Amino acid sequence: MNKIAILYGSSSGNTETVANRIKDMFDGKADVFDVGSVSIDEIKPYQYLILGASTTGIGDLQDDWDGFLPTFSSKMDFTDKTVAIFGLGDSASFSDSFAESIFILHDELKDKVKIVGEIADEGYTYDDSLAVEDEKWLGLALDEDNEYDETEERLTKWIEQLKEIFV
Repeated sequence: MNKIAILYGSSSGNTETVANRIKDMFDGKADVFDVGSVSIDEIKPYQYLILGASTTGIGDLQDDWDGFLPTFSSKMDFTDKTVAIFGLGDSASFSDSFAESIFILHDELKDKVKIVGEIADEGYTYDDSLAVEDEKWLGLALDEDNEYDETEERLTKWIEQLKEIFV
């Protein structure tokens, strides 16, 4: 069994695509789960959890995560677990709340589990985001609508960072 679980919630399919790309970048040594249909029992055995969510509207968490996060946060035993977060958003249309799903997940879990995967706030075009603290993103922010040409490089750098911790 793999040690890495990738949990995603996706409305348009972009977050699911990125979740599967992350699995490929871990050479298939990760399992992918849709939070709309996964149970806590299914993910309990995993040591490393990569959480991915799209940001909808003005800084709102994707609907499936909205339903799953309270149960995940309260019922999951986070002992000896490590979490990394990635979020998708639209930096042009929602420049004042870009990728804030990262912040929502981070804020809910920060006192319960070790969270890794911060990245420098360099090369992004947006006005504001709660997901940036001290010039660092709390996880990987991606924009598949306006900055899709940056995704591969951003993913590669982030996964290399996670591999040092996860593998």
